[in-house]
Amino acid sequence: MDKILILDFGGQYSQLIARRVRAQHVYAEIKPYSCITVDEIKKKGYKGIIFTGGPNSVYDAASPHYDREVLALGIPVLGICYGVQLMAWMEGGKITSAENSSEYGKTVVQTDENLLFGNMPQKSICWMSHTDYIKTVPEGFQIIAYTEKCPCAAMCDEKRKLYGVQFHPEVTHSEYGKQILHNFLFSICECAGDWKMENFIETSIARYRRELTGKKVLLALSGGVDSSVAAVLLHKAVGSNLTCVFVDHGLLRKEEGDFVEATFGKQFGIRLIRVNAEERFLKKLAGVTEPEQKRKIIGEEFIRVFEEEAGKLGKMDVLAQGTIYPDVIESGKGDSAVIKSHHNVGGLPDVIAFDELAEPLRDLFKDEVRETGTQLGIPHELVWRQPFPGPGLAVRVIGEIAKEKLELLREADAIFREEVERAGAECCTSQYFAVLTDTRSVGVMGDARTYGYTIALRAVTTDDFMTAEWTRLPYEVLERASSRITNEVKGISRVVYDITSKPPATVEWE
Repeated sequence: MDKILILDFGGQYSQLIARRVRAQHVYAEIKPYSCITVDEIKKKGYKGIIFTGGPNSVYDAASPHYDREVLALGIPVLGICYGVQLMAWMEGGKITSAENSSEYGKTVVQTDENLLFGNMPQKSICWMSHTDYIKTVPEGFQIIAYTEKCPCAAMCDEKRKLYGVQFHPEVTHSEYGKQILHNFLFSICECAGDWKMENFIETSIARYRRELTGKKVLLALSGGVDSSVAAVLLHKAVGSNLTCVFVDHGLLRKEEGDFVEATFGKQFGIRLIRVNAEERFLKKLAGVTEPEQKRKIIGEEFIRVFEEEAGKLGKMDVLAQGTIYPDVIESGKGDSAVIKSHHNVGGLPDVIAFDELAEPLRDLFKDEVRETGTQLGIPHELVWRQPFPGPGLAVRVIGEIAKEKLELLREADAIFREEVERAGAECCTSQYFAVLTDTRSVGVMGDARTYGYTIALRAVTTDDFMTAEWTRLPYEVLERASSRITNEVKGISRVVYDITSKPPATVEWE
């Protein structure tokens, strides 16, 4: 199996690069630049290497640098953003601050005829994000692309198969980004493209079968797509040594608890324990309004419930979770900023009563998780079920959590989802749900004054949940949902629609 090494220099898009490579059926392996030597790279037999972006300046002594011998291995290299600057710096080129010529966002790039830019027009849109640029390319390299402000948007040394681009081909905003990566993988690295998602499944099952032999595994099952796929994957690896604990914390959607219990307890035959802990969680959350504090409380309480259940079951060695990569990114990865803590990543307390933590989906994006679920034979209605955050409705009720507020939100959310599905509009949106805001407003019903809460409806379209566009749902769907919510849910007097994309917003409100 062909392998591509992604050498990570601290870029936010490192995993996205890996995902784009895997999407073209080539296995990608990410290694922090400080965790693999040139000798190790030699032994691994990589077909190509990609240097990622990063937030630093290469001429800063404290910035991440690498052994220039990697460029003499005869393995094709593609540098992206910081990666191309590093390549130029390693080979003796000059990097300088762009000052007034830095570029951010969509930019027109002009490319020369080259293997890296095969089967694409000479002028296209790319995604730029840089404050430094290559002022002088190293000896042996030539400039193969430029923009209005950037004299070297790409360079190469064709003899040594060393290439670099200043822009980001891995993001969807780069018009021919996929084609550039395809050209690097197949025209330059000569990969076979024979890696499939089945390979990930087989490798994961074999790995956990080997690593968890004889160990008792306790899995945190929310009933969402991620934890469900993790449960089935681990069940294939460890069988009856897996116990799933489903914590009904009173923060679930309408009728969700019964659905989860029926699906896993009966349909899959996986050992399932349902813990009714609504009162316990609501007591802990009483008076709490700050989103991060909510998430931390829920994360710790989750673990404490699992520990208690583990104590009842006897010795449990491993805690398993359905963590996926966007959770890791938003909770902070390395030197990355924390956007929000996820209960199964940043919300974990410092001390937990398990010897090991297993997260089989930690390196996958949502669409890859769904593909894995399909390959595992999980029913379509569960694989394509609406994503739901681990903290549940606690992060969809703005402000203080109360049982009455949760009931209002459950009903409004169920109506909205029902109207989207009734119209067949679920195929054009990746996630849709309701949020109970902490804003009240005056209304009128039956000639009488009302003073109720405002519900915000949210729908987004995305392929990886790292970025997302707000969904243009038909007005008729929004009108029916609004009419039903204000008429059927006593206590709601106004409905609004969120038209903010990610970024600057996140998908969830908290």
